Amino acid sequence: MKSDERRLRTVDLARPAGLSTQQIRNYEDAGVLPPAGRTGSGYRVFGEVHLHALTTYRALRQGYEPVTATRVMRAVHDGDVSGALALVDAAHAALHEERGSLRAASEALEALEALEALAREEPEPSDGPARSARSARSADGLRIGEVAALIGVRTSALRVWEAAGLLAPGRERGTTYRVYGPADVRDARLVRTLRRSHYLFDQIRPVLDGLRREGSSEALRTAVDARGQLLTARTRAMLAGAGALHAYLEETTAR
Repeated sequence: MKSDERRLRTVDLARPAGLSTQQIRNYEDAGVLPPAGRTGSGYRVFGEVHLHALTTYRALRQGYEPVTATRVMRAVHDGDVSGALALVDAAHAALHEERGSLRAASEALEALEALEALAREEPEPSDGPARSARSARSADGLRIGEVAALIGVRTSALRVWEAAGLLAPGRERGTTYRVYGPADVRDARLVRTLRRSHYLFDQIRPVLDGLRREGSSEALRTAVDARGQLLTARTRAMLAGAGALHAYLEETTAR
């Protein structure tokens, strides 16, 4: 700390930030703040640089979350600026990957919604023995061959999708044959549509998981949109945190 710099007590940092003095001590111990000076009697003495470090950390944690923000500040105070920036880069890369997954989920949802609209427009089958037999069969579910014929794929494709964790049909008691209920058939249709659009299994799996969790494509659309808004808010917070870090690095480099 420079000799002409304003001296601050622990409480002077804690009170404006709504923190306890113990939290300020913990921040220094964790490397969030640079080492404090000491009076002859051992009391901590802080300066403007510590106040700037505290505001920088608080800005960083809004977007990068506490663990990453702490690691960034510790790296800066250890003199490893490149390491600190690498942590920032990694956080942005992870956010970019999550945004890409969300975009893929949104596009897959459009395909699902198109399938649902088509299903609503399809006419009901005519009355007769064939319909009665099919209705009775549908009450228990469809066998793998019936599903394959219904959606236009081979049974081997359904088995591959099941092995990949995309489908989870039930099993018939006694025979242990696969039995596909309405939700299983819906999932198989969606997988077929997305695979024809060259979606990878890892892109399809989160959509199916979300659909099962939310219960409907409409509910999943709401969840996807909400997640998109959260990602946008986090991106803005990360930009603000990165700006604060840049200003702090400029100050500490010039000292």
